Amino acid sequence: MKRILLALSLAAATLSGLPSHAAPDRAPSIEQLAAFPAFSSFTLSPDGKHIAALRSDGENRFIAVWKADALNQAPTLIGADKMKFTGVSFIKNDRLAVTLWQPFDLRTDRVTRTFLSKLMITDLAGKEWKEPLTLPRANTREEQLTQARTSPTVLDRLPNDPHHILVINNIGASAGDVYRVDLRNMSSSRVQMSGENVAGYVTDLNGELRARLQAKVDGTGAYIAAEFRNLDTGAWEEHFRSYVKNRDQTQIVGFSDDPNIAFVQSNVGQDKSSIYEYDIAAKQRKEVLFQHSFFNANRVIVNPYRSAGEGFGEILGLVYGGPRGDDVEWTSPTLRALDAGLRQALGIDSRRVELVDPATGSRASVEYPAEKDYRIIGFTPEFSTVLLSVDGSSAPPEFYLFRDGTLSLLAKTYPDIDPATLGKTDLVYYKARDGLDIPAFLTRPDEAICGKGPWPAVVHPHGGPWARDTMDFDGSMWVPLMASRCMAVLRPQFRGSDGWGRKLWMAGDMEWGQKMQDDKDDGAKWLIDQGIAQEGRIAMFGFSYGGYSAFAASVRPNGLYKCAIAGAGVSDIGRIWARFYTNPFFRQAQEHTVKGLSPLTRASDMKIPLMVYHGVRDQTVPVEQSQWFVSRANSSGKPVVYHEIEDYGHGPAWTRAIMARQLRHIEDYLLNDCGGSGL
Repeated sequence: MKRILLALSLAAATLSGLPSHAAPDRAPSIEQLAAFPAFSSFTLSPDGKHIAALRSDGENRFIAVWKADALNQAPTLIGADKMKFTGVSFIKNDRLAVTLWQPFDLRTDRVTRTFLSKLMITDLAGKEWKEPLTLPRANTREEQLTQARTSPTVLDRLPNDPHHILVINNIGASAGDVYRVDLRNMSSSRVQMSGENVAGYVTDLNGELRARLQAKVDGTGAYIAAEFRNLDTGAWEEHFRSYVKNRDQTQIVGFSDDPNIAFVQSNVGQDKSSIYEYDIAAKQRKEVLFQHSFFNANRVIVNPYRSAGEGFGEILGLVYGGPRGDDVEWTSPTLRALDAGLRQALGIDSRRVELVDPATGSRASVEYPAEKDYRIIGFTPEFSTVLLSVDGSSAPPEFYLFRDGTLSLLAKTYPDIDPATLGKTDLVYYKARDGLDIPAFLTRPDEAICGKGPWPAVVHPHGGPWARDTMDFDGSMWVPLMASRCMAVLRPQFRGSDGWGRKLWMAGDMEWGQKMQDDKDDGAKWLIDQGIAQEGRIAMFGFSYGGYSAFAASVRPNGLYKCAIAGAGVSDIGRIWARFYTNPFFRQAQEHTVKGLSPLTRASDMKIPLMVYHGVRDQTVPVEQSQWFVSRANSSGKPVVYHEIEDYGHGPAWTRAIMARQLRHIEDYLLNDCGGSGL
């Protein structure tokens, strides 16, 4: 491997069928931001002989399949009539798993407007299309709706079995059951019946079901039981119990080549999760494989191919939830050598980044590839062929193929967008008013284009709220839109955000619109104090829970915002609670967390101008949540702009015109309105 890497160089683009593009302008247009990526969803066949991807041509998307040793030849193109492709992945050397969607209206006593999604399996020419499981005919309209919105899930593509995969059914009385599907004739046999409490399965390297999680409730409260299947008796046996109210998490994240040794991720007794080996038969915890001082350890990357010989079951790397959310420490000598060569060839540099632990306040200065980094998204057993992507907050994804010592650029997702216009993003920390350290991602506009700060600024909270942001490229195009329009953007990882440790996560319990909102306001004040934002020219914009935050910002007194934008926001906590938390487990798990300010109760006393937009096909946060708020806010005396967007769900837009309409609403409001004269 070292000999190969010494000669590793970056070759010119070799894919046949690349669309032609003009030289990029400075600021990307709305149409460029709203476009499908030119290429996406790249996937490598297990034998390394073929590459597939989604290719876009305006509103249309195709599956393109190339021979890996003849990338200059025209690819096989596979199209769809009524549905649109959303993803493609190799599950065997000659089979692709394909996801598709389209608008769907179900008419009962009312019309439910949503999207239909499908998982299909096809050959490399797209001649035969099959569903992985044959579902029974729907007997009711409700069953029809469920079947339309839900597809089976591939549990394990069984890389050492040329003809079978494991699939989980997600519909009807047999929901949760696991089936072995024969891809030669699409016959299936059930290998595991499940109860309604089963939350997921884990297979070992032999493709056997060996672990599962169950969501249950006892006298203490809601908990997750982690169970292993006894190899001798076949019975499922509980090994760990984690109570949700404590935010304890214990999960089985994989197995070694010894089926008696599992890899367990756990945060029990600590703020951040670690990964350790576990002897199942002895019920004994073994050595810690990985623990990070500032981030959760997430998973283990293992070579799953028996054809790798002695490399089968080798731990290749350990993954943690760093600034990019999915950072890797390579442990395999082969991968470490490859990593060094790839970084040099791709021009990936590191710089000093300051880290702060919200749990303890401890600090460290580390070298980190903050501008861009790469991910391996496919590899052959001996790593002679590797497929990878490269991106960063201001670097739209690019795809590369490393094959026989040569690294070749395959495609750029947005070749017409000038990365310089997207500014620069840093991981920063600021103090909340009670002293808690709040992580945040700060995007500054490009000074050569926009001049030096302070700039107009947007506080942009994420959805969830049990979620987080990362330093990857923002495919929603919200951050690129605002940064390219010379606005600073702060994405606070406010209390209640997941992925930064137990203390920050639990600090958001029962603090909706209260301390959670204080964190965002403290971020706005920090922007002013740091000379980044112009006082009086700060807005808040968020979607989903972020939309809730914008509603809350509009009704709280003494705010720092000139205006707010609420996308698909929750305005009535009580009614959203009644809609989602009907299951006893989720009631127990969430009852003590989702409490605080319900913006609808104060809408008639709104303090600042507001724009609201919502997709008509949103079945996650119903459009009524925005309609209720706008109806009351119209009497507040503050200007309210409201847009309902056809064929728009909880994020996905059916057409590029609809995506452009959403982005144009945001751009126009921030630049020209925001209560008058723009932000």
